[in-house]
Amino acid sequence: MIDLSTWNLTVPASHDSTLISTQQLANGYRSPYFRRNDDGSLTFWAPVTGGTTSGSAYPRSELRETGRDGTPVFWKYDRANDRLAAVLTVERLPSNEKLIVGQIHSKDEPGSMRDPLLKIRYRKVDGIGRVEAVVRRRPGENACDSHLLLDGVRPGDQFGYRIDLDSRGKLQVAASSEHGQSTTFSQQVDPRWKKQNLYFKAGVYVLDNQGPSTEGGRATFHWLDSAHR
Repeated sequence: MIDLSTWNLTVPASHDSTLISTQQLANGYRSPYFRRNDDGSLTFWAPVTGGTTSGSAYPRSELRETGRDGTPVFWKYDRANDRLAAVLTVERLPSNEKLIVGQIHSKDEPGSMRDPLLKIRYRKVDGIGRVEAVVRRRPGENACDSHLLLDGVRPGDQFGYRIDLDSRGKLQVAASSEHGQSTTFSQQVDPRWKKQNLYFKAGVYVLDNQGPSTEGGRATFHWLDSAHR
């Protein structure tokens, strides 16, 4: 069973509220965009025609970390060792075949915009599924570096990722697949990220907003855990 007591959820609803509170999740919230399965896993669905949040042109069905009282959590990396880990299956992709399934995001700060430090991206290249770590070089800049973690991961294959950002600014991303493939990538993040208020996100963020309502991104998370120690 995945513990949802420290998350809220954004869903791509067009007319109703797009923010599902921590309390609503605790009370068993479910919808076409978010389903609890009998085995304890969680399925996220975001159609390309779904509603969007301010500052984003794309739909998402995505968890965002909070305190147990539902208050949004922000953290600075130099104050703890921060970790997000997940095991999941990507089941459907939009027509551009790109999907974000995990992030270290950043709060609005002067000159920074709402830039993710890190995105875990699943995409197909020449028909082959890949899992990548996309790292933004500095806050407020568009320049990112993409690092291949796993190759040959087909839709329906189970894989896992683990993100660690320690108090010295060392970022490490490990990933493994059900076929026995595994890899670890690490780098020192730019010290300017030290000033940013960061937070984890996990689910499906669909990098596409064109097509019919039957098109979108779907993934099932079999395990999800975060920690700050």
